[in-house]
Amino acid sequence: MSNIIDLQLACTDENLPTTDDFQRWVDAALLAVFNNEPCHELTIRLVDEAEIQQLNSQYRHKDKTTNVLSFPFEVPDGVELNLLGDLIICSQVVADEAKSQNKALFEHWAHMVIHGCLHLVGFDHISDTDAQEMESLEIAILAKLGINNPYLTNN
Repeated sequence: MSNIIDLQLACTDENLPTTDDFQRWVDAALLAVFNNEPCHELTIRLVDEAEIQQLNSQYRHKDKTTNVLSFPFEVPDGVELNLLGDLIICSQVVADEAKSQNKALFEHWAHMVIHGCLHLVGFDHISDTDAQEMESLEIAILAKLGINNPYLTNN
């Protein structure tokens, strides 16, 4: 069973991944974490640079653009709900990063969605140990999708 994605387009960029692409990437990330648990729900909102900068400033106190923000939903005690939260992705930042890092745009999108999904379920990269664990899982998920290690230098 597929996970449920509420895809919101709040940007005008072209060359965005398809709904099927987002579904495949989310399903791959969550299958790696949850195995065969019931489906989960999340929102993916694609935004412009002004919106991502405003959100990054408001919630992380960093007044700059970023590629992806993750807002995990905290399920109240006693409530059965498979809502994971929201991913906010800036399409322009993803495109600019792919170009500057000499990566295929489609592959960088996949990485950003998988990276964001892992944040929604509790992975982080604050410590070196946590970063290594998260990156290893990202690399494994991407490999199953036929996508190369995004942490290798392509410049």
